Amino acid sequence: MPEYNAVGILLAAGESSRMGKPKALLPWRGTTLLEYQMNSLQQGGCDSVVVVTGKYDAEMAPLLEDRPGIIRAYNPKFLEGKTTSIKAGIWELPDGIHSIVLLAVDQPRPAWVIEKVLRLHTDFGAELTSPGFEGHGGHPLIFDTQLRPELLAIKEETQGVREMFRKPDVNHHRIKFDSAIVRLDINTPEAYEKALSTYAELAKSKR
Repeated sequence: MPEYNAVGILLAAGESSRMGKPKALLPWRGTTLLEYQMNSLQQGGCDSVVVVTGKYDAEMAPLLEDRPGIIRAYNPKFLEGKTTSIKAGIWELPDGIHSIVLLAVDQPRPAWVIEKVLRLHTDFGAELTSPGFEGHGGHPLIFDTQLRPELLAIKEETQGVREMFRKPDVNHHRIKFDSAIVRLDINTPEAYEKALSTYAELAKSKR
């Protein structure tokens, strides 16, 4: 695996109100969504992963302990919105890294997707890289570490990281994917059941 000096930020602090139970702990591909995502980020090129927890911190803690390369970051302000979790993750990033890989726990991605987006981000020397499918943006998002101050300044009122995409001086590289895998987002029990039945096909590598 190439050395990218990248660190992942995995957002897992939400209330999972629409799901009715902690999404991070849902069964997924023989493990939990939380563990699957941590594994994908590490296998996809992240040297370490900052897992941002919130309402279900106590329930997730046993899955985060004694795991090499995993940094647990509790966000006490999780009720104030996703931007607070992103900032909590940014504060825990080690120095000397090149790229920040941002992904939510309810956006399951196979390692090859993360590896491809991260590799092309590095190859193109972009400040911000995002995957897309059929004209719609997806995840994970990759940020050059030089954008840390801008990420720490995002606000809920201006749609969080979306404001980064509107900055004309940010070098944004878009990657077209032939699979809707980069758009998958699990928010409801219905979406979870559908994802369980379609993920194996969606997640096949189409490089």
